Amino acid sequence: MTTAAVCKPVTTAAAWRGDEIKAGEEWIYHLSPEQVEELEDLGARFVEADPDLRFVQASEYPLTACAEAVEAWGRDVDTGRGFVLVRGLRTHLYSDALSSAIYYILGLHMGDPIRQNEMGDLIDHIYATSDKTMDDPTALSSKVRDKLVYHSDSSDIVALMCLRPAKEGGASCLVSGAEIYNEILRRRPDLAPLLLEPFHWDWRRQDHNAPANTYTSPVISIEEGVFSMYAGSLYILTAQEYPGVPKLTDAQKEVLALFDEITYEPGMAIDMDFRPGDIQWLSNYAALHSRTEFFDHPEPQRKRHLLRLWLSRDAGRPVVEGFGKNGVVQVREKPREGVDDEVIGKFHVADAAVPRMIS
Repeated sequence: MTTAAVCKPVTTAAAWRGDEIKAGEEWIYHLSPEQVEELEDLGARFVEADPDLRFVQASEYPLTACAEAVEAWGRDVDTGRGFVLVRGLRTHLYSDALSSAIYYILGLHMGDPIRQNEMGDLIDHIYATSDKTMDDPTALSSKVRDKLVYHSDSSDIVALMCLRPAKEGGASCLVSGAEIYNEILRRRPDLAPLLLEPFHWDWRRQDHNAPANTYTSPVISIEEGVFSMYAGSLYILTAQEYPGVPKLTDAQKEVLALFDEITYEPGMAIDMDFRPGDIQWLSNYAALHSRTEFFDHPEPQRKRHLLRLWLSRDAGRPVVEGFGKNGVVQVREKPREGVDDEVIGKFHVADAAVPRMIS
C-alpha cells in the first residue's frame, strides 16, 4: 500500500472526540420494561436448563422484544461510533448466575463467545484479587485496582457487564482509534505508514499460560478502504525484553510515543460510570479502552465486579492477514491440542459466574 493511500483521514462515524459525543446521550440505549421482562424470562430458563456454554446456540434462546435492539447495537459497533452502553437490567434483584445467563444470551446474539485464557473461560471477571500495580510484570489487568493504559482486547467485540461498581473510581474510558490516526496524519504524516507494519506484542504478560512469548500484528489495518486499529503500546514495549524480538527503530518509537501522547490529550476520550446492570458493547477495531484506578469496599461481596465477554463477530469487516490477536485466540468449542479442558474449565453458568481467585 502506498503512502498516499494510507495518508487519508477517516471520515466515518468511528472518528469522534469524547468531549463532543458526551454532550449528548445517543450512545446510551435504555431497555424498555418489555425488553427487561423478556431477558429475565430467558435468563431464568437458561439457569434452569444449565446448558454447556461451549455449545449452546442463540437459536435456543430467541429474542422478540430485543431483536431490533440487538441489530441496532450491532450497527453501532460495526459501522457507527464503535460502542454502545445498554442500561436498564435489574441486577440488584438477580443472582450473579442469572445476570451471567442474561449477559451470555445477549452475547450469543451479538457474536460467538471465544475463550479468554488458557483455562478456557468464556465468561471472565474483572475483579481485583491483588493490590499489584501494572508496573509489576506479574500483574494481570483484570485482577488489580490500578489504572490501565489504553489498549485493544483480543476479539472482534469486547463486552463488559457491571454487577457491582467500585466504592470509588473505576470509570470506563474509551477513545476513537480513527481520531487518533487522524491527528497523527495532521501532525506527522511521514510516521503514519509505520503503523501498518507488524510489531511484536507481549503475549506472556497478557496471559501467563500463553504458549509463546509474543505474537505479531500491525497497529493499523486499512483494507478495502476500511480502517481498523489494534493498539496498546505497553505490550509492544514489554515484548522488547524477550530474546529474538527485533529492536524498535527510532522512528517506530517516535510514532508510538506520538500515538500515546494524542490518546491522552484532554477531550479525546469519553469516560462513563458503570451502574449495576450496564452492558458496554465495544468494537476492538474502532475504539481503545482503559479504566481509572478504583477503590473497593472491604467486603468481598461488595467489591467492584464486572463480567467480560470476548466475541467473534462475522460482520464482513476486511482486515489484513494476522491482524490483532485473533490468530492466537481459541474458539469456544475446543481447547488447544493436548489440553484437557474438562478438568480446568468452567462451562456451566453457576460456576462461570464465580470469579477465579488468581492474582
